[in-house]
Amino acid sequence: MTRKKRALSQDEHTLWTVVTRSIKPLRPRKAVQAAEIERNEAAPTAPPSRKPATIAAAAPPRRAEPPALAPLGRRLKQKLGRGSETIDARIDLHGMTQASAHAALAHFLRRAQHDGARVVLVITGKGMRPGADPQSERGVLKRQVPMWLEGPELRPLIVGFEAANIGHGGAGALYVRIRRPR
Repeated sequence: MTRKKRALSQDEHTLWTVVTRSIKPLRPRKAVQAAEIERNEAAPTAPPSRKPATIAAAAPPRRAEPPALAPLGRRLKQKLGRGSETIDARIDLHGMTQASAHAALAHFLRRAQHDGARVVLVITGKGMRPGADPQSERGVLKRQVPMWLEGPELRPLIVGFEAANIGHGGAGALYVRIRRPR
């Protein structure tokens, strides 16, 4: 038994239009589709235009954004801290300038990925010098390395990172999980 679809009354159509305009889609529509739908809703009786679509009206092609970073996970971090999971490689950035540390870190992560490393340890140091002026800038690498890892140059190489356990340097070191090469 099939039912006939009934036409919406004017009040129902108005209510439906108000409701659909007030909601936010779960996934954003492409710009061309959204404009086309709005044009159809605004003038349902107007004939479609015969103008060819311009390239400027189309949405610009998106660059493939590097994947989002994920936390290491409680289990893996516990295993690393206990020593039951091995750290495949480590780099110590103590005493390096920002420029040399950035270059060394990028080279180290590329080499680790090439060698098939799973987890590496990056030691930044805590940046506290005994006898240093308390007002001076401390821990530059400690602050910069996480920002470098989240940046577009290094993010494709890694899955995620977290502060290391106290036995591996605590707040002055990071466990970095390397992404498998494609």
